[in-house]
Amino acid sequence: MKRNLVRTCLVCPILLLLFPVVTAMRVEPGSSFQDKPIYIEWQKAQALISDSTGSAFTAETRFANSPKISLNKNASPFVKSYLVREEEALRKTKSRSATYFKMIDGVFTKYGLPVELRYLAVVESDLKTNAVSKVGAKGMWQFMPQTARDLGLTVKYKYDERTYAYKSTVAAARYLKDLYAQFGDWLLVVAAYNCGPAPVYKAIKRSGSKNFWALQYYLPLESRFHVKRFIGTHYYFEGKGSIVTLTKAETLKYLNELETYKASVQLETKKDSAVADITYTRF
Repeated sequence: MKRNLVRTCLVCPILLLLFPVVTAMRVEPGSSFQDKPIYIEWQKAQALISDSTGSAFTAETRFANSPKISLNKNASPFVKSYLVREEEALRKTKSRSATYFKMIDGVFTKYGLPVELRYLAVVESDLKTNAVSKVGAKGMWQFMPQTARDLGLTVKYKYDERTYAYKSTVAAARYLKDLYAQFGDWLLVVAAYNCGPAPVYKAIKRSGSKNFWALQYYLPLESRFHVKRFIGTHYYFEGKGSIVTLTKAETLKYLNELETYKASVQLETKKDSAVADITYTRF
């Protein structure tokens, strides 16, 4: 009985080994949004591949060897320049971002969206609920009046829900979810958020590609740089990229690498378990 108890103690922690996953959520019955998968942020790799067996193949080693998300070479020059040029403005926004991000994260999680999309609000308005653009877009998420109404917000002269942080964030989540259902690519979603879906479809048709880096020059100039500013802002706040800074092709490549890495770690874990079991038996 003692032997079984000790063996259980050795093996059970291995069962706690978890790995990053991409979860698909479907919209509620009766919703106008298309029934498409929405990628959800996974937890940090280090926490998910933590090791409790005490083997030489440590959690730090696993994290160091796990696949990383790289900055696209087409974005690199802009991002490096952007981080230097906008450092002061980004620092100020970051200093007052905690409360807004907590609220945004809750809404986006509820809608099955990657929480990293919160950085779009930084690009749009510096998280200012009273921001107004030259063309009439307003609020933290910079909705035009008709778009806001289409998303369920009330827009009147003396009462404008675009300036309400929570309500406008819910509207933004609905819109982002709808755009992802159309394009299935987060960079195209960010572009469409800026210029609308029609110019993005036109760029896809003219370029013959659905890859942002291939079609970017067929987009309006503002929308092209909007996407790059979003990537740069993401890197400022996170120090790295995520699935929302990747094209669809890059995302699929990363997920395949992650699956391969997952399989290799599982195999190594089984070897560790077998060695621990043999050592105990001999003892």
